[in-house]
Formats: sequence, structure tokens, C-alpha cells
Amino acid sequence: MKKQVKRGIALAMTAVMTTGLAGCGGGETAATTTAAAESKGAESSAASNTETEAAAEFSYPMEAGEPLQYWVETTTTVSANYANLGDTPFAKGLMENTGVDIEFLQPPQGQQKEQFSLIIADGDLPDIMEYNWVSDYPGGPEKAIRDGVIIPLNDVIDQYCPNLKKYLAENPDIDRAVKTDDGNYYCFPFIRGDESLLNTIGLMLRADWLEELNLEVPETVDEWYTVLKAFKEEKGATAPYTFEYTNNQYLGANPFVAAFDTNYSFYIGSDDQVHFGAVDEGYKEYLETMHQWYEEGLIDADIATMKNDQVSAKITNGTAGASLGQAGSRMGTWLAAAQQTNPDYDLVAAPQPSREKGQKAEFGHVEVAYSGRSSAAITTSCEDVERAARLLDWAYSDEGHMYYNFGTEGVSYTMEDGEPIYTDEILNNPEGLPVSQAMSAYIRGNYNGPFVQDERYVVQYYTMDQQKKTPEVWGAGSSNGAAHVMPPITPTSDESKEFSTIINQINTYRDEMTLKFIFGDADISEFDEYVSNIEQMGLERALEIQNAAYERYKTR
Repeated sequence: MKKQVKRGIALAMTAVMTTGLAGCGGGETAATTTAAAESKGAESSAASNTETEAAAEFSYPMEAGEPLQYWVETTTTVSANYANLGDTPFAKGLMENTGVDIEFLQPPQGQQKEQFSLIIADGDLPDIMEYNWVSDYPGGPEKAIRDGVIIPLNDVIDQYCPNLKKYLAENPDIDRAVKTDDGNYYCFPFIRGDESLLNTIGLMLRADWLEELNLEVPETVDEWYTVLKAFKEEKGATAPYTFEYTNNQYLGANPFVAAFDTNYSFYIGSDDQVHFGAVDEGYKEYLETMHQWYEEGLIDADIATMKNDQVSAKITNGTAGASLGQAGSRMGTWLAAAQQTNPDYDLVAAPQPSREKGQKAEFGHVEVAYSGRSSAAITTSCEDVERAARLLDWAYSDEGHMYYNFGTEGVSYTMEDGEPIYTDEILNNPEGLPVSQAMSAYIRGNYNGPFVQDERYVVQYYTMDQQKKTPEVWGAGSSNGAAHVMPPITPTSDESKEFSTIINQINTYRDEMTLKFIFGDADISEFDEYVSNIEQMGLERALEIQNAAYERYKTR
């Protein structure tokens, strides 16, 4: 009955928001809850006399045991062909290789946070939950531990996770990032294993239209205005630039905010202090520009409600001429789809725009190697911590690394001259699936998860010349964005509840007012009032907390 209840919760529809998480924990004190969590991890430890002996005796696949419930949001490249991640060749192979039966529980697309809130409020948790514990759990991972949601992993990693332990020892910068200021490891992290994997999102636009209109790839905000205006007037695009404003991944990567030397949230300034971009003067200039573009019909009037499939339809059918997204799942997919009916259809990557021609943009989208995204934690409901830990640790072994990034040898890849090469099952799928979807059936390398992403996957993932040029166009040469990216800092448990209350209110207001400014429902003359309101919501205190956490992070 317990598993049936959890499955029902995980798949139910709900409107509960993550702000409700701050009070979870069943009334236990933080100290009591943490002690209980640590005790649970310790009770599950065990049987070997020494860590060395345990590592020597253990091998995969594990002996049969009770299935583990694994809660994870799947990507659209999986859901396009499989109702459940467990149906994929990847998941079946994972279970065969590790010896662990897994019941995958999935929130509906776009409802991860709402479903997470419902599960946490119920308290009957899956064994493993994949989430961004840094940014999406109010108060961060240390609060999640103290709330009795997840267990600290220090002893668990020592006893059951030789592969992750070895990786962290060899990569001290990652080691620092994946634990709290209190020194608690809390997850099995998603790590981008090479600098070439840190610039996978950027602007793209219709190259065939540019050529037809005798226009160059735009590099400045003014040049973008000229291009979008031409797309509207000469090509009949009714939504020249389209993207989904509600997608936090793209909102955080918004290139036109960055063009005005700021962003929509927290960033590291040139003074090595944390700042909040949405109150900067540059943010006001961004809003003025976007309002002008909106009034002139240069940006999609539906950005507030757009979803991925709607963006895809508009960019491939000529309604739009420019958008934002990944080189793989967006540029590659759009090119393949549109060229079936329009062989001349072409897309080209554009660099991070600046305000001055020839000037390198100061801000721009750059990932950090560990951002907190898609990190798997073991919950306090897990009754077999060792089994869960060893399942997750396999991804950081040599064998697991190859499997997560390349799949099954002889099926999805072969070894040629010592290098893994994807087979035609991936690159020329017999069923005509796009490369992104064919990959997602066999690997997790082309989307996120608890493993180390291999740079050798992306070289092959980008099968088209247009894609292969994106790392250089969107990379370090496009902006100084890496200098301003927030590391995965965490507040203390005492700070966390206060911070989450403040920032939830600020973010809701910022998002509401940003759209009002763009749509003209609020005049830009009200910007100072908007800033004042955010300050009254406790921005100064939020910045104090962030800066304190940043200083602690630097000394971990």
C-alpha cells in the first residue's frame, strides 16, 4: 500500500507551490531531525570490518533486493517516445548492470516543483529524489537535511561510494561545491566534465532569411532590432523573436538582459560581492528596450504563456525567426524538422549581444560545472540506504561513466581507436528519430542527471555544422559571463527560512512587474517605485545572507 500511495502522489496534479516547504518537518526540532537522519544513515551501514575490505568484496550487479522508488523529472526527448523513464533501454540496462529494480516516479512535464511540494507535505517519500536542492528547496540542502527530508551522506559516501569519493578527492573545486557550509554532503551531483559543456545555450536565428535580406548575424542590441524588424516586415514573421519566459532555465540565460550588464537575479559583481540584477539601472534599460520591441511586434506577444512545443512550432513554420535554446535539443531538432518540408531552412548561432560594436559583452550565460541541477538525494524514507547509495555511485565508476554517456557497447556505441563512437542507432536512427531522442533512449549524457557528463558525447551529438560552431560562438569569447556566475552557495539553517521568505516574495513581484513593464501595463516611470518595493520586501537582508554564504563558500 505504501508504494501505491507514493505513486499516486507522484503522478497527481496539484497547484501547491514550493513556498509551502519552509514549514515541513513534522514539528521536530532541527537538531532532533538531523540526528535522526544521521542515525538512519548509520544504521544502514555496516557489515564489513573496514572500508577497504568492503570495497574489495563488493561487485556489481548487486544481489536481488527490494525495488527502489526513484522520483525524477524526465526530459521532453524521453517523453516524446516513452511514457516512463523505466521503459527506456537506458533504464532497463541500468537495472541489469546494477542489479537494482527501480520504480521510476515522474511528475507531469512542467509541474516538478508543484509535485515535489505535495510529496514533501505528505511525508511519505520515494527512496531517491532528483532535484535542485540548492536553488529549489527553500533554505537549500542543509535545511532539507534538518527538515528530515534527505539524509547527510558523509558516512554513506565513506562506506558505500568509492567511485564518487575518489572523484571528489581528485576534484577539490567540485568537492567544495557539493557540500554545505556545515560540511554535509547531500547529493549525487550532475557535473559538467569539461569547459566545452558550459556553453550549450544561446541565441539562434534564421540564416536563410539573413542571406535573403543581405543581413549579417547581429552582434549588438541595435543590430538585433534591425534584423527582427526586417524579419517582421520582409518575411512576415508575426513573432520575430520567441521564447518561453516562464522557463527558468532560459530566463536565467536571457541574453538581452545580459546585454545591459546585469541579469534577472543574483550575480557576482566586479567588486566580488553579490548583487541583485533586477534592481540595477541596466535592468531598467532592458525593460525599456523589450517594451519598445513588444510595441513594434518584434517579440512574441505570448511569451508569458509559451511552452516548448509552441516555440518549436513557431520557429519551424516561419511565425518566428529567432529564439533561444540548446544547440542539441533545439537547434538540431528544429533544423531536422523544418528541412523536411523546406530544404532551404537554416539556423545560425549568434553571440551574446553587447551594446557597442566590437565590444565583448561583460555578462552572458555560462554554466558552472556543478549548479545543483538534477542532483539525486537519498530520503529519510529509504529503508536500504546502502542499496540506494551503491546504485547511484555506479554512475561515477568507469563502467557507469561510459554507460551514462554512451550507453551499451555494440548497440548505441562502438570503440574505435580507443574512442567511443555512436552507432547508426543513435546518429541515423532506423525509425527516423532525431539524434536527441535516439540518444535519450540509451543515455543521459545529452540531458542532466547524477553523473559526470563527458565532453566526447557533445562532439558527436552536434552532427550538423551549424551546431558544431556553437561552442565557439556562445563560449568564453562571447562574454565575460563566467566572472559573474553565482556558485552553489548555501545559507545556514538559521538564515534559510528568512531568506526563502524574502526571496519568494521578491521573485514573484519581479516576474509580475517585468511582464507588466514589457507589455506596457506598467510605465517605466514606475521603475523607481518597483525598486523601492523590492527593497522594502527585505532585499538588503537577502543580500547580506547571500554575501555571508558566498564568503563561507570561498573558505570551504
